Amino acid sequence: MSSIDVINGGILTTIQDGGRYGYQELGIPTSGVMDDYNYKLANILVGNKLDEAVLEMIYFGPTLKFNEEMVIALTGADMSPKINGKEAPMFESIEVKAGDTLQFGKVKNGLRGYIAFSGSIDVPVVNGSKSTHIKTKMGGYEGRALKPKDEFNIIRPKNKPKARKIPAKYLPKFSHFNVLRVVLGPQDDYFTEKGVHDLFRSGGYQVTKELDRMGIRLKGEKIEHKETADIISDGTAFGSIQVPANGQPIILCADRQTTGGYTKIGTVISADLHKLAHMNFLDRLIFDEVSVEEANKIARDYNAQFDKISEESLV
Repeated sequence: MSSIDVINGGILTTIQDGGRYGYQELGIPTSGVMDDYNYKLANILVGNKLDEAVLEMIYFGPTLKFNEEMVIALTGADMSPKINGKEAPMFESIEVKAGDTLQFGKVKNGLRGYIAFSGSIDVPVVNGSKSTHIKTKMGGYEGRALKPKDEFNIIRPKNKPKARKIPAKYLPKFSHFNVLRVVLGPQDDYFTEKGVHDLFRSGGYQVTKELDRMGIRLKGEKIEHKETADIISDGTAFGSIQVPANGQPIILCADRQTTGGYTKIGTVISADLHKLAHMNFLDRLIFDEVSVEEANKIARDYNAQFDKISEESLV
């Protein structure tokens, strides 16, 4: 077992994994990483299973001191990482030694970054997940973001992982303009024909200042209801597009409420959810309609690519 000291917690650094599923009926949010793609790349680089817990950071990362040698990886947004004051590589496995310090600067592109450690972050598994949900103080490190003087352990594997580097063709590209593919429903029948048309054929939408791990409020062409925006509360999903009475859409994210009483005109497909993690104020997006069949095929291809990445990342 290896310990890590937190010198500075960064803006908001939490322990996250694939999410806490199976408890929404009890009012427990799924949480989990915002960017599934970079999360899985990080775990590939350190030889972990794809669903092992990592650190998720936003805007400005933490400062960590390693008390034993280990293998780590940095993916996602470029926050100018440095080890002992020297530039640290991203998207490849890194060997750190006892006494080494990892620190970050201001984010250059993207919004959220990930730190993976070879082995397992030693925190309790709560309802099948190590993910942090701050509002309920559930999971992760005491149910909160990391702060100075914290210390956590890594249960290291028996064997040192092989050196890896993500090939250039698989590296993520961050943009201030995104296309999000959407499957209509479950309440698209609550909207006028014009409302549905405007979702996909208007000039697109702009991200407002109201964005966090719960959701992203957008501003653009008003989406027209037939009568009301209210429904009997039903379940929500990561990527659900709620449309309240003002006609301005809200995309629900990882820490969303478990149920909602606003109509949901569509859902962003799973393969595009990672784009939401890097959308910031004033970024723009358009929605593109796909069928359920198309979305399923895209999802299969998306998940299958991680086996290829794992094979091709060995150096």
